[in-house]
Amino acid sequence: MDSNWRFAQCFGDKGDVEEVTEADIISTVEFDQTGDYLATGDKGGRVVLFERNESKKGCEYKFHTEFQSHEPEFDYLKSLEIEEKINKINWCKRQNNSHFLLSTNDKTIKLWKVFEKSLKVVSENNLSASHPSPPSSLNLPKITQPPHPSTTKSLRLPRMSHHDTIVAAVPRKVYANAHAYHINSIAINSDGESYLSADDLRINLWNLGISDQSFNIVDIKPNSMEDLTEVITAADFHPIHCNLFMYSSSKGTIKLADMRDQALCDRHAKLYEEEEDPSNKSFFSEIISSISDVKFSKDGRYILSRDYLTLKIWDLKMDNKPVKTINIHDHLRTKLCELYENDCIFDKFECTFSGDGNQVMTGSYDNYFHIYNSDPDNTNDVVLQADKSAFKAKKIGAKSFNKKDDINLDNIDFNKKILHGSWHPHEDTIAIGATNNLFLFSRLSS
Repeated sequence: MDSNWRFAQCFGDKGDVEEVTEADIISTVEFDQTGDYLATGDKGGRVVLFERNESKKGCEYKFHTEFQSHEPEFDYLKSLEIEEKINKINWCKRQNNSHFLLSTNDKTIKLWKVFEKSLKVVSENNLSASHPSPPSSLNLPKITQPPHPSTTKSLRLPRMSHHDTIVAAVPRKVYANAHAYHINSIAINSDGESYLSADDLRINLWNLGISDQSFNIVDIKPNSMEDLTEVITAADFHPIHCNLFMYSSSKGTIKLADMRDQALCDRHAKLYEEEEDPSNKSFFSEIISSISDVKFSKDGRYILSRDYLTLKIWDLKMDNKPVKTINIHDHLRTKLCELYENDCIFDKFECTFSGDGNQVMTGSYDNYFHIYNSDPDNTNDVVLQADKSAFKAKKIGAKSFNKKDDINLDNIDFNKKILHGSWHPHEDTIAIGATNNLFLFSRLSS
């Protein structure tokens, strides 16, 4: 068992007594392609960016900037409130000194430009000291006359000097009114020019430079909503081939689509599905088989999918069964009725590959998250906890939950859950969103 993982940093309120507001809860975490920058979004519609602290050894970050990305809205046609909560953030590949990133709530996607702006002030004017203003005791308006040319040896022009540098964020594009249902995914294409956005029933393809037009590439909406049997839960572009993308469904299937085939990709190229064991079928079968997240590995050869109980690794060339199935919540099978009643069974846990594809990570309850080796023959399970105790201890060792007996089912805090996380693209550093705190863990080189 690898116990080289250590707690590195925590951003957020670290006090013992705190009242966490709903708006402060982190709803998405995302490293950029270099790993030098990290973004979080919260339920209050804010985006916070962190940058790597080059003055520190190891992989440490410092606050970069914060801006309000989305505001609460109201759909008067449907009498529906639209939350400001940030569902996803996607970094665009950096082309110059500015950063570009996409952020979305349930309905509207925005392209933000984040850049350093120099503030300048007038450091020298062209008013002469030999022509003072009238004394204030006269209560006359202060009128300063410019010096007469005959009394001025040289004309002095106003000069600007650098005062301060700030980090500014401006919305360059707003992509609105294209989704009738809640947006659950955005993914930038490897061509750097387009991106997809997915809601419950449709997937749209956008050009980053055009905000008033998108193309519908998947539509699973039936003629009658009474015939609806599944919804789209997540979508992602292939990291190398710009014509390939995948989307998962509430039925536990993953569909790989090829945009070269036809304009509307209703016919999938491949379907990744594992048949359910009839002996395990129950009232909750359909709910727990719903896939909450899918990710491609960096080389595009593997797919990682997460449902409520398991984490699965699929080979792109083998669609009949996953190459590895990891039981995350096998110990919760006996508590599904209770989890249904408190709505926890609908929690959407995310998953991610490490940069080299050799490890995978996903979250659990009690603020625990799991790291596994992607090798089918390696059953190692490293469990870390993103909690205040980790911050105080300054380090945390790994522990193993391979045995059911290690877990006290009566003491699990289902309000503490790790739903969102991101893995550094080049290093073993993980960013975890735990309620209103951002935790960073790094693995020491052995």
